[in-house]
Amino acid sequence: MTRPKPEDDEYWNSSKFSAFTFDDEDDEFTKMKESKRAVNSMLVDDDDDDDDVEKVSWSGEPIGSISWSVKETASSIRSSGEQSFPKIDITPSLPKQGSGYSLSSLFKGRSKQFQSFSESFTDTSVRAYAPELRKPKSECKDYMSDWSPEETVRRMRKGKAFSLERFRSLQEKLLLLDEAVSENDGNVITAVLIYLKKSLSKEILFRELMLREIALRHYVHYLKEMGEQKLLVELMKALGRTDDMALMQYKEHLNIKDEGQRRDFLKNCLSLPFSQDDAIHVQDHYTLLERQIIIEANDKRGDAEIFKKFPRKASILNMPIITTLYYSCFYHYGESDGTFSSPANIRKTFRISEKQYILTALGARAKLKSWFDVDSLFNTKNWLGYTKKRSPIGFHRVVDILQKNNAPVQVLQEYMNLIDDPELKLSLAQKYKCHDIVIDTYRDLKDRQQLIVYRGKVERGSKEDKKIEELLCNMQIRWKN
Repeated sequence: MTRPKPEDDEYWNSSKFSAFTFDDEDDEFTKMKESKRAVNSMLVDDDDDDDDVEKVSWSGEPIGSISWSVKETASSIRSSGEQSFPKIDITPSLPKQGSGYSLSSLFKGRSKQFQSFSESFTDTSVRAYAPELRKPKSECKDYMSDWSPEETVRRMRKGKAFSLERFRSLQEKLLLLDEAVSENDGNVITAVLIYLKKSLSKEILFRELMLREIALRHYVHYLKEMGEQKLLVELMKALGRTDDMALMQYKEHLNIKDEGQRRDFLKNCLSLPFSQDDAIHVQDHYTLLERQIIIEANDKRGDAEIFKKFPRKASILNMPIITTLYYSCFYHYGESDGTFSSPANIRKTFRISEKQYILTALGARAKLKSWFDVDSLFNTKNWLGYTKKRSPIGFHRVVDILQKNNAPVQVLQEYMNLIDDPELKLSLAQKYKCHDIVIDTYRDLKDRQQLIVYRGKVERGSKEDKKIEELLCNMQIRWKN
């Protein structure tokens, strides 16, 4: 054991504080006041300038004294099992003589039940925490479900967190819907409708939507976008809109891939309460699909010569009526009217107009370079038996269709001569280089100057050049210029 240095002895002998003794407990209490400032200096902030003021607890004991520390330590041990906000002891304290704690037992034994004054500040198990400040009420609402319909709709529009589950009664849900409609925000209306769809029965929801036209339109649009055709049909039926209900159910045929099943579905749709025009359309659709199935089954084998010369590029199933007519005019032209694939039969069954039929048949027969069939489309006989060409679509359109199908010049000139308007005839003749038509037109117009100009556009020494020269030398023609 080392001997203490002389400097240490001098310090302890010259100190104004007497040494601590474990034998005399009463002496400790008499010296307590002398250590008051030392203890307070450990607890009081540095900025506290009033060192002379003595701070006492509710029991009258100085704060920071050893006895105060003992009681605080004991209370911390009793409450170590639960951490809560510190409580203020308002009960009067017992006299010092009645205390069950002795300084000698506290400092001598230092049992496990008690801790020293300094350790009480470092022990995390008994550390006191300051209460957390309450948040403003407006912020607390972000985590609560007590919003009114107005507040909820406002939060939905601003993109904040919201909850619709608290609106449980029918009245609350309808108030929420009315508030959303009044704000004229389609996204909010749709979100509320989705919640009502999940939480209300169809009958109640449909009944309430009847009274709210704007919400009803949003709901119908939502069901269409989501493809809920079955629920949409039920809604239209509940609203008494039988025509719309029938059309909605009819549109379900688009989801059927098999042609046989689609045909059967369309057959069942014939009994739905369509309007007169819609009923005719559905009937034609069913008849057309039924006929296409029959034609497809026969033509798929490809036994006829025309299928070998011009193979089919696609199936005719589910094609429009005009495409079906073009197909029939291309592969089945000239068949008797009793067959399903006959162009005449198709025209009669589906009430195709004469103009539409001529345009379709002309394109199909010109594609095959069947000019005889083209002539037969326009040949008519008068009551005297004379044959004359007549076109319900105008011969200028006939010339355009023939030229697109690379018709010979002779065929083009034949139909070009049937155009009544000379200026239109001259324009088409120059466009398609029908020289004879241009020369004859200038001759009929007695326009010598234009004929001379056009002579420079034909080949020198050609048949057209010689024809122009003969006309210019003809003295019997009275030219106007």
